[in-house]
Parts: sequence; C-alpha cells; structure tokens
Amino acid sequence: MSTLKKVIWPQIILFGDSITQFAFQANGWGSEISHKLARKCDVVNRGLSGYNTRWAKIVLPRIVPISDAPIAAVTVFFGANDCALEDKNPAQHVPLQEFTENIKDIVKYLLSIGVSNDKIIFITPPPLQEAAWEKECLLKGSALNRLNSVAGQYAQACVQAAGQSGVDVLDLWTLMQKDGQDFSVYLSDGLHLSDKGNQFVAEHLWTLLERRVTDLPFILPYWGDVDPKCPESSLLCD
Repeated sequence: MSTLKKVIWPQIILFGDSITQFAFQANGWGSEISHKLARKCDVVNRGLSGYNTRWAKIVLPRIVPISDAPIAAVTVFFGANDCALEDKNPAQHVPLQEFTENIKDIVKYLLSIGVSNDKIIFITPPPLQEAAWEKECLLKGSALNRLNSVAGQYAQACVQAAGQSGVDVLDLWTLMQKDGQDFSVYLSDGLHLSDKGNQFVAEHLWTLLERRVTDLPFILPYWGDVDPKCPESSLLCD
C-alpha cells in the first residue's frame, strides 16, 4: 500500500500581546482573517496577554519553530505593553531603544527559519484613550500607567524599524487618529479593541495580506467535484 501524502496547510502566524490573543473572540480581527482564508490557510494565534517584546523575543523560538508548514505571513503586533510608563508599571515597560532592537531581532529570527522579509508585517500599538484606560487602572488600584503620546513614540519607532528591516507595517496609531477622528470608538476600555476596532484592523490588515495569499490554492476538492462513484480518485490525488 502506497504512503498517503500529507495535506499541509500553509500558515499565517499572528504574534503579539493581548490585542492578538483576543483576536479570535467573537468579531475579532483574527477571526475575520481566518474566515477569509478557510480551506486555504491556517491562521495561528500566538498572542500572549501582558507580554512585551523583551519576553516575546525569548519565547519566539519555542512557539514558532522550524516547521513543515509553509509560512505565508507573520504579523508582529507589540508595543502596547512596552510603552507602559516606567515609574507606574516597571514590570511591563521596555525602553524605546530596546523595543526597537527587540522587534528587529524578531525579524532576524524569522529570517533565520526561512520566513522572508516580504512575509512579515509589523502592526503598531493603537492610540490610547487615557480617560477610559485610567478608569480601568483605578479599578485595579493603580494610577494611569500609559499615555497616548508615549504610545505614539513606540508606534513611530515601529514604523522606522519596519523600514530599516524591509518589512511592511500597519500604523494603527496614525490611521485611527487620521483627520482628528474620535478614535475612542475603536477601543473597548481605552487600550483594547472594540468590535469596531477589530473590524478596522481586519480591513486594513487584509489590504496587506491579500496579495500574499491570493495565489494560495483551495485545499482539497470542492464537494461538487468529488466523484461519488470513486471518491478516492478525487480525494487522494495531489
């Protein structure tokens, strides 16, 4: 009996903090991307709530090892924790220069396992709605521990690092505040994404992903193309 050839789905890996971890919730941006790519690609969530780039860089080789599955794209979505104010939240804070070096190191690792620059997409932290986030902080017994202006510095560093590393970038911090719009509608608590924010990310990310996945074939035959008298002839061919 001949050995069956495995069906291997390509992968899109979403690597980030809580904004990525929650991307597969109802109406999440990851769910929307996964829905668009059903039967073409596995969308793999590697979001780690609360993590910064210092920790992410350490665990990356453990959670994205060399694999048989071809990688169609990787999103790198950090900064919302790195930009925490050092005096208010030293555990998560990462200095700006180190943040820049860390995301560049993440690219270097991905390159080392065969993921080319054109498959990597940075996503900047979104803007921070300070009044809403301060309420969340106070509920937990702490003072406001992030500022939108500081989040903007990390977003700008992310954009610059993307240019230096030759990778694409989705600048949420700028796009969500474009033309002075009320960006609070994109946030559920001042930091994390609302339904509208998830939709915003999904739509803008898809414009970057689409050309990377447009040539991926539909995996396994459409049911109407299966020979009902001899399904093996349809289902076991390459």
